[in-house]
Amino acid sequence: MASAVTITAQSIITTAIKYLMTDFQIPSTTAQLTYSIFLLVLAVMIPPSAYITNRFKLKSILLASLTSFTIGSLIIYLAPNIELVIIGRVLEAAGAGIIMPITQIVLFKVIPEEKWPLVMGLFGLIIGIMPAMGPTIGGYIVDITSWRTIFLILTILGAIVLIISMLLVKLDIDRKPHSLDVTSLILSIITCLGIMIGFSNISEYGFSIIYVILPILFGIISLILFTKRQNEIDNPLINLTVMKSKYFVSGTVYASLLYFTMSAINIVLPLFVQNIAHHSATTSGLILLPGTIVLLLFNFIGPVLSDKIGIKKVLIISSIFSIIGFMSMTTYTINTSITYMIITQIFRCTGAGLGLTPSITWTMSIVASDVEDATAINNTLRQISGAIGSAISVVILAVLAGGNITNNTASVNSFAMTSIIMGIIIILTLIIVITYIKDKDKILHKEHA
Repeated sequence: MASAVTITAQSIITTAIKYLMTDFQIPSTTAQLTYSIFLLVLAVMIPPSAYITNRFKLKSILLASLTSFTIGSLIIYLAPNIELVIIGRVLEAAGAGIIMPITQIVLFKVIPEEKWPLVMGLFGLIIGIMPAMGPTIGGYIVDITSWRTIFLILTILGAIVLIISMLLVKLDIDRKPHSLDVTSLILSIITCLGIMIGFSNISEYGFSIIYVILPILFGIISLILFTKRQNEIDNPLINLTVMKSKYFVSGTVYASLLYFTMSAINIVLPLFVQNIAHHSATTSGLILLPGTIVLLLFNFIGPVLSDKIGIKKVLIISSIFSIIGFMSMTTYTINTSITYMIITQIFRCTGAGLGLTPSITWTMSIVASDVEDATAINNTLRQISGAIGSAISVVILAVLAGGNITNNTASVNSFAMTSIIMGIIIILTLIIVITYIKDKDKILHKEHA
């Protein structure tokens, strides 16, 4: 319940971006920061998740996270300026960023490995129901009342789950408390912030040395120092030995690239529907809804199917559907029918649903004995990739449109080019699948041999 409510806040704001631009008189690149900052903070919170799981009781973690999320939602509801909206988004994401990986760790710990595909499919389905409805409900809300009502509802839902958690949560898991390496924590934060801030600033400052190049450089240097330190100390923040598995690395890269494209389209498609095609926020949500429902269903079907026919075949099918979806999006025009957009998004979402949860489940099964650290690494890289995707896609869209995303041919062409770039990234994931991804029984046979 906590995961479902908190992760809803990630996508529901996309239909409100146009109204944030109007209310606060800000450009699209600033408004989309309310989305990308959420992904950034998720990424920052995930690296210490393995330590937090071992250090604190599950109930304490859950209550603290829900409190942060609920306060953040309330701040956004009352915010008089965009700065407070962003602060509220940071608090929301801080709560969600702990709840999501902790939930995954608990599932991997308490469920037998042979049931992981089924349970992870159910987990993906359950936590996806509210986010799936988010853009549609959010669009309807902002059309009839105000974007602020969205965050009033999230405040109420957060408070309800917080009260239920106080009363009902009893479960705890075996813990192995150890001291926190503060240096590693600081380096992980600098890595995430440096890389993301640098990429996010491209839209406003171009390739400025101070605002873009230096933050990215600091992030990369911190990543190198972080990696070196984890291999040298007795109690690392994240045990990087799982990175020695080429299959784990391949699965993580695949999931990160797929999440890059998913996050990019979550922000770019509503901009096309509302700013370029001049449809309402409700229509924007309705266009996304059928595809998102399909994505949810295949989040469940995908892991079960991969257990039956093998992960490689499922991911190849996933890539084919995604490529068809993105290539179809290059044909969008100002007058493209809503039905056509819905159908093409169903193709894209089928590919995404077949790819994401099955690849994560397969990747975790490869390193089942180190699931806490593997979860932290996989989730962190995926969230950073998603945040970069949302930031870069808007930059590409705006630059190719001549700086103003509106109802004209240049903006339509820029959307088509953005879709082509996303399709190329999916082709890269297909190459990864064909080259490196293998069914687990073949991996075990090879290792045994």
